[in-house]
Amino acid sequence: MNFPENLKYTADHEWIKVEGENALIGITDYAQKELGDIVFVDVTSEGETLNAGEAFGNIEAVKTVSELLMPAGGEVLELNAALADNPALVNSDPYGEGWIIKVKLTNAAEVDALMSAADYKAQIGA
Repeated sequence: MNFPENLKYTADHEWIKVEGENALIGITDYAQKELGDIVFVDVTSEGETLNAGEAFGNIEAVKTVSELLMPAGGEVLELNAALADNPALVNSDPYGEGWIIKVKLTNAAEVDALMSAADYKAQIGA
């Protein structure tokens, strides 16, 4: 499994990549493997400002649906439009083309409190 060092991770298996005052958010390689084939990504929070830990949408696999949670607070600026036609991008490239949302961070310090790649690997026993 892949755990990029330039990302921060949550106990709920989301990752966040900070780019200036904005950030990309998706699910981890571990999470997509556990879910199996992703068939639908449902994000209805575009334009909303959410707190860390709040749900920003759902991700649906063949046998289950999981809630997607904000790793840090922010305004949901953009959804990854490519996922509408090809949700399997989350399976094939979870840290690249499979990102889910872009947010404008409201408190960048929240990101610092998240897990490093090493911490996340230890949590999942990888």
